[in-house]
Amino acid sequence: MSYISRDVLTAGQKRYLKVKRALDVCFALLLLLLLWPLMLLAALWVKLESPGPAIYSQRRPGYHQKIFSIYKFRSMRVETTRNGVPLSDEERVTRSGKILRKTSIDELPQLFNILKGEMSLIGPRPQLINDLETFTDEQLIRFEVLPGITSWTAIHGRNMIAVQEKYDLDVYYVRHIGFKIDAEIFFKTIPVVLSQENTVDLINEQIPASEILSDQEEREPALK
Repeated sequence: MSYISRDVLTAGQKRYLKVKRALDVCFALLLLLLLWPLMLLAALWVKLESPGPAIYSQRRPGYHQKIFSIYKFRSMRVETTRNGVPLSDEERVTRSGKILRKTSIDELPQLFNILKGEMSLIGPRPQLINDLETFTDEQLIRFEVLPGITSWTAIHGRNMIAVQEKYDLDVYYVRHIGFKIDAEIFFKTIPVVLSQENTVDLINEQIPASEILSDQEEREPALK
């Protein structure tokens, strides 16, 4: 089914998005210039620790639900079994992967997604393709803007909040998108990353939102 655009942005917000795109490209180029030695070391560490590519890609729905390949430093072993026995995700996570995830360095290859026009520095985090069925009609307005490396949800609890609450925070962001809210996200993301707290996003660990929602619904009665 093709995506039906929702005209929810004001004329001012649409003008801002053009400026934001230019800023995204400038920031991405600057960060790549400053961080390429760190990214090179991260890639070498991943390659030396386990066989496989240093960077992996995964298909995600982006702007207007157009499918694109998101880039990340590989944090798990390529093999899924050992001696015929399936490996759990925890067993597949490498030592380098744990550190890259905790410091959010694994997200740095997404700077190339920004240069390709597939992502923004700030915007709703891209979900899995299978998660498209978990959105309400109102929540689909998240696809009216580019997905981001950091987001409004990232500074409001990330994986510590319920999936539907994340979606609602994304709706709030899209409806209020502008320089003020983006600046707030940018500056509040810095201490979040430096503290290395609450940095693992379950969605980005390839756990479908439907499974997270089901688990939250099962635990909810016990919490009341």
